[in-house]
Amino acid sequence: MAGVGMYRFGRMAEASLREMAYRAGTAAMHDAGVTFDEVGAVYVGHISQPLMTGVIVVKEFGLTGVPVQHITNASATGSTTFREAYHAVAGGQCDIALALAFDDMEAMPPPGERAASVDGVILPAAFFALWARRRMETHGTTAETFAEIAAKNWNHAALNPMAQRHADHVVTAEEVLASRMVADPLTSKMSAAVGAGAAAAIVCTREVAERLRPDRPFVRVAASALQTERYQPDHVFVGPVTGASEMTRHTAREAYERSGIGPEDVDLAQVHDAFPIEELEYYELLGICEDGHGDELVRTGATRLGGRIPFSTDGGLIGRGHPGGPTGLAQIWETTLQLRGEAVGRQVDGARVGLCHMVGGGSVCAVHILVRD
Repeated sequence: MAGVGMYRFGRMAEASLREMAYRAGTAAMHDAGVTFDEVGAVYVGHISQPLMTGVIVVKEFGLTGVPVQHITNASATGSTTFREAYHAVAGGQCDIALALAFDDMEAMPPPGERAASVDGVILPAAFFALWARRRMETHGTTAETFAEIAAKNWNHAALNPMAQRHADHVVTAEEVLASRMVADPLTSKMSAAVGAGAAAAIVCTREVAERLRPDRPFVRVAASALQTERYQPDHVFVGPVTGASEMTRHTAREAYERSGIGPEDVDLAQVHDAFPIEELEYYELLGICEDGHGDELVRTGATRLGGRIPFSTDGGLIGRGHPGGPTGLAQIWETTLQLRGEAVGRQVDGARVGLCHMVGGGSVCAVHILVRD
């Protein structure tokens, strides 16, 4: 990890998407100490924009003949873009690669226009509300537990200068519960903040990193795993938003095996928490605790900053925001800063291993493990 950059997530008021992407990309290059003519490959991710937008945006950095490839994978677009940059360097195609993603979730067409089949009918809020209701029935989880997770992420976001939601007070679970109902038991303050934004990362070889920033802690990609759903007895074939939850368990297992790192070694995690039921389920599916014990992590404050294993340290999708394309790269940005010890105001003490997890409609799951050497 040579460098990372972001443009603050939020509503498109101050800048165009092209400018957001340019600023995020140049910030990553500045952080890495490289110029664009040193970049050997560029992977651009976006969902809502016209097909050629990525190539056009990259021209803002310079005309060097560098190969540019557009990546799209629903909400996992940013994560997959990063994965391609990682593979370009790890596979010897180049020494330095740029992953860049930008988007505006509010520019996405309505669900009915995205698909002519029933797959486009059920909205994410309804899908995850069904997840939440099922957990309430099977594990006795309460709406208050979901509210505690959401409040945590709102409060983490207030410490992140790149987050979309900056509350001017400490958000409480009671306040979250009292907000507008979206899909019972999920309220508006339990829902991801949608808007626009951009994020970028520079991946390079160890030799290049030692030349560029020898005085800075080295953060390396220990594992990159990407899987799709598998059949299981309660599989939903029609209308899935993210597919079966076991997809996360299988993908995490691959990442742990590839890295030689176990869930007990993870110091912090970023997950696809568009709604708090997801974060709660992922505590267990990522192996952080045993199945059915996620609620206890919430009750004891283990996943808060200062707790045993903080989740969504930058506010997650609920607080930091979810523009679509760049969301996964925002997780890489946050985790890289945490492992360098540069996450001012929200630093996890002694952080050495960070996990980034995203799922995408369709359904796909990406898990990356970053390690400070």
